[in-house]
Amino acid sequence: MSGPLLKVHDRFVAKAILGSILLTWGVLLGLDVMLALVSELGDLGKGRYGFVQAIAYVGLTIPRRANYLFPYGAVIGSLMAMGQLAATSELTALRAVGLSRKRISVTVAATVAALTLLMVASAETAGPIGQRRADALKASAKSDDMIVAQYSGVWAREGDTILNAAAGQEKVEGDDRWIELHDVRLYDFDAAGRLESMATVKVAEHRPGGWLLKDVTRTFFADRSVTESHVDQERWESRLDATALTAGTDRPRYLSAGNLREAIDYRQRNALDSSEFEEHYWGRWFYPINVIVLCLAALPFAFGLLRSGGTGKRLFVGILFALGFYLLQSQFVQLAKVLRFDFRIAYLLPTLGMVAISYWLFRRRSG
Repeated sequence: MSGPLLKVHDRFVAKAILGSILLTWGVLLGLDVMLALVSELGDLGKGRYGFVQAIAYVGLTIPRRANYLFPYGAVIGSLMAMGQLAATSELTALRAVGLSRKRISVTVAATVAALTLLMVASAETAGPIGQRRADALKASAKSDDMIVAQYSGVWAREGDTILNAAAGQEKVEGDDRWIELHDVRLYDFDAAGRLESMATVKVAEHRPGGWLLKDVTRTFFADRSVTESHVDQERWESRLDATALTAGTDRPRYLSAGNLREAIDYRQRNALDSSEFEEHYWGRWFYPINVIVLCLAALPFAFGLLRSGGTGKRLFVGILFALGFYLLQSQFVQLAKVLRFDFRIAYLLPTLGMVAISYWLFRRRSG
């Protein structure tokens, strides 16, 4: 008899948590979308970029914005729901029929975890894809050609070769997408660091099959002589790919974990600084852990502090709790960048501290 009753009560708590999180999350997302749309008004009239394009641009970025705001919505929504249950004595009634605080906490954690898994999947798929399409839409609306994204002053390194391009763009034509660089210089060095050759390339295209160099003039430097050769086009065997080039122009926080990992590997392979990409890469791994831990850490307040007081008090505590944790963690991450220690430690220490404080408060209020 107790088993079915507990299942019904679990569903009751989960429904209250889910509804409150979705409502809070929706309000935060709505405010963020409106502010984003207002910020786009300054670009109206540039090329074909009008109000309809601005709405489409902001709409495509909603998955990325939703993922960013979810932790705040989760902790504030959880506190609002549990505080309301405590204030109306429903939490007391649930405990009276056999639901322990641990069981209630497990129900809250399971509900939050289900939503968090959806956000993790979105962060790897809908978020980056939507942001990429939004940037492509905005760029194409401002320009009449087929350029998707344009950048200049490209520098990249692959082994003993350094690439510099005066300008470049990512292009798309139907289902075909490629990177095209202009006025390229390729500098090849030997093991001792001496310049062996330099190539000037009018156009370099990176397609699925690899690099194609067009109008290539290559100069070779020997100890006592300099020779020069010219070819209309040639293949360039290189592991340098589109990810390595565009990662320097894309904002790392908008990349998927897979692209971040590729960018890190490329930079480490060529002795380049990868700290900014490592920061966001490990942030993706700790994202679900942080959300669940933060919500569980806030539960002791629902069993005590939020038993009395209105919605404003619960909202204030939720905002303070979420912002306090993420500000603390961001400070540890910045210290990791400055002091050059592992980002995993920077993300883990505040989380462990929050777990310890929550456990202490939970035991204290249980006593």
